[in-house]
Amino acid sequence: MQQLNNIFELNNISKVYERKIAISSLSLTIKKGELVALIGPSGAGKTTLLNILANVLKSESGQLLISGVLSDKYNSGKKLAKKIGIIRQQFDLVGQLPVVHNVLAGRLVEWGFLKSLLSLIFPQEKELAKKALDRVGLLDKIYEKTSNLSGGEQQRVAMARLLVQKPEVILADEPVSALDPARAEDILSMLTKLVREENETLITVLHSVEYAKKYFDRIIAMREGKVYFDLPAEKVTDKLLSDLYDLKELN
Repeated sequence: MQQLNNIFELNNISKVYERKIAISSLSLTIKKGELVALIGPSGAGKTTLLNILANVLKSESGQLLISGVLSDKYNSGKKLAKKIGIIRQQFDLVGQLPVVHNVLAGRLVEWGFLKSLLSLIFPQEKELAKKALDRVGLLDKIYEKTSNLSGGEQQRVAMARLLVQKPEVILADEPVSALDPARAEDILSMLTKLVREENETLITVLHSVEYAKKYFDRIIAMREGKVYFDLPAEKVTDKLLSDLYDLKELN
């Protein structure tokens, strides 16, 4: 029964780019409901690992199980969208469209072509968008042109889109790197709160160790494509972090 709690199980995963090893024989499990921060130096393999978990990047060797099912079995966009939602650094929003359309993009995989087309003229399932925007504090911006919003507001729109999509897992790649510290804290606080309320799993690549320790339960540190340490956030010491980022040892 223990395995049923695992949302991800990676067994000896490896990934190579032009003869450079990005991920090396990596094995780990992530349980449902965990809030996990991925940290480590640049080039450690964090984003590569996130893209493998998202099933948008295939490994050269090893095995990825998503909820106990081989990743290859998730060949349907609809099936994968029910399982995994993604927030990227650039937010992946269409700036020229009103906020409501960007939020409802979380429903496109559920809709047929005609309903999706119609929604560009008459937004479909608008109440869903309203509820999601209300939860992220942006209901008053529902018809605003998305490009007019601040970076923090656009990241909230991306979160509202995920509330509409309702995936089991959210993968976030440096979701606050483009924001100033005050807005970054606001977004991480809101994101982790929403994830807990929805009983979802959150895996986030972060540069800031401070944010990782403050908002996440578990920290997986990577270096040279391998797991350097994997610990509850409260057990991550300054000594461990100093060793992790001591780049002199890599020369």
